[in-house]
Amino acid sequence: MRATPVAATLLAALLTPLAGCAQAGDAPASDSPAPAIDVPVVLTKSGGFVGLEDTVTVQPDGRWTRVDRAGASRTGRLSDADLDRLRQLATDSRLTAEATATVPATMCADAFSYRLTVGATTTGYVDCPPEATPPPATAAVVDLLTRVTG
Repeated sequence: MRATPVAATLLAALLTPLAGCAQAGDAPASDSPAPAIDVPVVLTKSGGFVGLEDTVTVQPDGRWTRVDRAGASRTGRLSDADLDRLRQLATDSRLTAEATATVPATMCADAFSYRLTVGATTTGYVDCPPEATPPPATAAVVDLLTRVTG
């Protein structure tokens, strides 16, 4: 019966240094920084009534370039917070699962199509709400890049 007090003492000794890390009202801290990605993230949005074709390429350091179908381009840099979020999403294991999922053909006319490439993984969806819900990890990257690159 002596193992229980020893285990409790050991657990208390291990957790005591962490007690000062959290304060009331703080958001939970991440266990580690966002994993680095060493490949560009490329998002292509195409379709719609006017035949849009925009491609956003984000370099591993957060620099981005957006090119439209006419060849006009804009550039910028992700904030540290947005880059961390992109890194988390780009290394999310759901992206691989979403890339291999079978998606039925869409019946939507003039819908936007999104194609996302992270390294060797390519996934995407057609934005046709009545037919299907977009894959969550892919949609999160699309939302992020659409918001930050305009």
